[in-house]
Amino acid sequence: MKLWLVRHAQPLIAPGICYGATDVPADAAATRQAAQALTGALPPGVRVISSTLQRCEQLTLYLRELRPDLTYKTDARLKEMDFGCWEGQRWNDIAASELAQWTDNFGHWRFGGVESVQDVMARVAGLWDEAHSAGDDAVWITHAGVIRAAILLSQGVREVTRVDQWPSLDIAFGRATVLDL
Repeated sequence: MKLWLVRHAQPLIAPGICYGATDVPADAAATRQAAQALTGALPPGVRVISSTLQRCEQLTLYLRELRPDLTYKTDARLKEMDFGCWEGQRWNDIAASELAQWTDNFGHWRFGGVESVQDVMARVAGLWDEAHSAGDDAVWITHAGVIRAAILLSQGVREVTRVDQWPSLDIAFGRATVLDL
């Protein structure tokens, strides 16, 4: 089974802003380019599951135009982490003491009482388990945080308690990471 983890294209938001679950659109030209690049890589009939946030749904719509043979659905479990009270703030404006609280309690820190890294891991694990049981190739059109969670799940990690457990790799906009499971 192959799982394509595709990050949405560059969102239309100023650099340096925390936008996790904020529903912002992506650049249309970059989204179209990402869909075109993805088109030839996907096998016939593969299932495409998209985050419900518009920057992912845009990519799904362009891909659907190019590949009507694929099956499509949305799933809220593929949404990016909700940073609660940090959403819409510049990362540089978030107090160092708050960032330290997060890194000191990385797995369970809640941003304004909303969601923790472990909450994200749990919701992504639910979809991961369904995909694994199905045994078919799939495509997730999603976000960097979800892709990092899926990478950990592919390594058998289901609980994250420390910041050094979280993958620090760069996940480019509009690109796919392919996992062989």
